[in-house]
Formats: sequence, structure tokens, C-alpha cells
Amino acid sequence: MTLTQVKGCHHLSDVCVDAATKKNAEPIDHQRSRYPYCIVWTPIPILTWLFPFIGHMGIATSTGVIRDFAGPYFVSEDSMGFGDPTLYWRLDHDTVKATAWDAAVADASEEYKNRMHNLCCDNCHSHVAMALNLMQYKGSNWNMFKLCALMLLYGRWVGLIGFLKSRLPAILIYGTLIFAIIYF
Repeated sequence: MTLTQVKGCHHLSDVCVDAATKKNAEPIDHQRSRYPYCIVWTPIPILTWLFPFIGHMGIATSTGVIRDFAGPYFVSEDSMGFGDPTLYWRLDHDTVKATAWDAAVADASEEYKNRMHNLCCDNCHSHVAMALNLMQYKGSNWNMFKLCALMLLYGRWVGLIGFLKSRLPAILIYGTLIFAIIYF
């Protein structure tokens, strides 16, 4: 797959005007769970409560439809395996055409429809990494550890509710544990 850089992209808020095609990238729409050119994340009950940096990840197409490796031999479309995103990271899509972006997301999804899910080695983060590697997004060295770190660094919360849904259980668990250790 060869990718052609799209030159002359001008940013207006979260909307990109592509000079080559004269079309706007769709804006992020939290209510409809549309996150064009984004990596999205949502907590996994119990697991995220105990380890707040662990969660479920997906990647959206150029129109914002989310694809995520939700279980063995299953890649969901438009309905994340553990609920709506609570954190998102909008990627710089200037270097990848929308058709190449969507083709890479589709190809990675087709590949992962034939794979067994493994929580530690071949999981939703690996699916997203494969899509980014296929489209050669800023190089081809994406993996689940890099994605986890960068998502924590560059991710934006989907409002206060997204933050609370993701972090409040861990705060309560660890707060109670620290309280018990200090006062009992």
C-alpha cells in the first residue's frame, strides 16, 4: 500500500479542511460516539478499577465509526465491547488519505476476526497498533505498550462523566485501602 501525503490541510478547531478534496473531516460527536481519526479507550470493569492504566481500546474510521477487537474472533463495529469511549486521542491525519486510513482499519479488523483474543499479548491494543502500522502512521513501529503510554499522555476525557466512570472506582478502592492502612 502506498500512501500519498495530503498537502494544504488547514485546521479550524477539530475540523480539517483538505485542500486536495475540499472536504471537511467530520467533527467529534460525543453523543453519537463518533470520533473521526481517533483512538478511543474505555474502562474494563474490575480490571481498570484495580489497574487504572489498563482498559479497552479501539480505532475509528475517517467518519468516526469505531472498530475494536472485543473478543475471540470478533471485531465490533460502532459498539465498543465495554461501553462508550471515556477517553480519546485525535491523531494527526494529514499524512494519511482518508481512503488509506479506512483501508488500514478495515484490513486490521479483518485480520483480527481470525485471531484468538489474549489479554496480555494479542488484544485490542494490538489491533489498533496493526491498523497504524498498515497505514504507516508516523512510521511502522506501533505496539500495545507505546499505544498505552501515548494514550495516557495525549488522551482527552469525554467530559467529567468520562473521567469519573474511568477513575472514580480506583480512587475509591485505593482511597479506602490507604485510609484503612493509616487508621487501623
